[in-house]
Amino acid sequence: MNDSRDSKMGTIRNVLLVDDHEVMRLGLAQLIAQEPDLGVCGEAEDVASALKAIERLTVDIAVVDISLKDSYGIDLVKEIQDRWPSLPVLVLSMHDESFYAERVLRAGARGYVTKAEASSKVIEGIRKVLDGGVYVSEAMSAKMLTKLVGSHGDRARFPIDTLSDREFEVFELIGQGLKTRQIAQRLHLSTKTIDAHREHIKKKLKLETATDLLMYAVQWAQFDREA
Repeated sequence: MNDSRDSKMGTIRNVLLVDDHEVMRLGLAQLIAQEPDLGVCGEAEDVASALKAIERLTVDIAVVDISLKDSYGIDLVKEIQDRWPSLPVLVLSMHDESFYAERVLRAGARGYVTKAEASSKVIEGIRKVLDGGVYVSEAMSAKMLTKLVGSHGDRARFPIDTLSDREFEVFELIGQGLKTRQIAQRLHLSTKTIDAHREHIKKKLKLETATDLLMYAVQWAQFDREA
């Protein structure tokens, strides 16, 4: 791992990797190590260790996965935005960009790259975000522009888009088969709060029963895995 230092190409910019899969962090670290102007200054597998790393290290950019060991990556993005607003975040995830990119950008991230993308895209995304830009794929950029112009920004194209970040997180966990108490424990919330989120989700998705919600969520989870 590297501290900021001078190289033939200038100051090396430090990358913090936040992913709960050690193999993925190793692969990313090896990829970044090949770049003379980039270096990995630290690694974290959950929100707590990521925040501690940012506090004690010189971090120029955080590369964050959405699905973390103990929490939702978007929560970490928001926390970083609140505490270190000048620290850019690039989200790198296995999830379909079509349904997640806008959500993470609204949370404060500066870019989104899927893990299915070529390694060159990851480096391209890191550099663009470090240089003050916003990075999404060309297809996603065109889609976001079309959505803005076509709907005048006042209507979501997909029902899922109407869910808040917390509601979306609960919805995903329902699709994974977790019960109310399990979701509450996972998110460190009360069962009463989770029940309230369930009701809001049903209303927004125009679903009548808990069974309807479960079926919809399971279908969504299956779609997201296959996307």
